Amino acid sequence: MTQTQERTRTFTWSDPAAGAAHLGRRSGLELMQAMIAGELAAPPIMHLVDMSRMEAEEGRVAVELLPQEFHYNPLGTVHGGVISTLLDTAAACAVHTTLPAGVGYTSLDLNVKFLRPVTVDTGLLRCEGTVLQRGRRTALAEARLTDPANRLVAHATSTCLIFPLP
Repeated sequence: MTQTQERTRTFTWSDPAAGAAHLGRRSGLELMQAMIAGELAAPPIMHLVDMSRMEAEEGRVAVELLPQEFHYNPLGTVHGGVISTLLDTAAACAVHTTLPAGVGYTSLDLNVKFLRPVTVDTGLLRCEGTVLQRGRRTALAEARLTDPANRLVAHATSTCLIFPLP
């Protein structure tokens, strides 16, 4: 009989409505920069997954994640959903940085390619999203997830729908 050690994790987050109240009043880039500066709270997903060190400029967003056991699937590697969340965050937020005040977006699709397994031994992951093309109604972005040796771990493309905010 094997005995396993229990592990726990506790995290906190701020009311997401407080950040959402700024939608429509600031450009997407201004919102991202306010979150990075700590002026606005990061969305709860950042705390849930434990993403860190966000960077943003127009058309580009980067975020980092240190793989942890709580990210694991039953195979002992980081769950593809966690990796997809990083890719979606970087790609969609890159689109967000191109939007003026009063304009919103949502992901229409996310096409992911997993290229390498990720474990706690992989080290700090960096995910960079870049806008490839933005029109009036849709935008196409890509995201690249790399390991500390700058090897491509996963890649995604995403289409976002762009719309006026109410």
